[in-house]
Amino acid sequence: MKRWLKAQPRFHLHFTLISASWLNMVERFFAEITRNRIRRGAFNSVAELKWAIVRYLENHNAGPQPFVWTKSASQRLENFARANKRRVTTLAQENGLLDAATAASRNA
Repeated sequence: MKRWLKAQPRFHLHFTLISASWLNMVERFFAEITRNRIRRGAFNSVAELKWAIVRYLENHNAGPQPFVWTKSASQRLENFARANKRRVTTLAQENGLLDAATAASRNA
């Protein structure tokens, strides 16, 4: 992989956390543009698709609204801790380190 990347100077790897909140916002925006514009359209060419996306972005950016988080940082951290506990319990159970009854009580 490193050799291929060295031979392809146009490509750069950028490592990001998959749980990064800004990445969730990007995914949310792409879902919104897909749902509200791309799926609703019929495009005869890539140029038409590009034009539709640009028009959508222009309309979207004409009335910007800040995103307001609905949960506090402590609530988000509590959710993360619960999810992590379930993940660890599941891995332990899958690897025979924990029986089903104990796993159920740990996830309760």
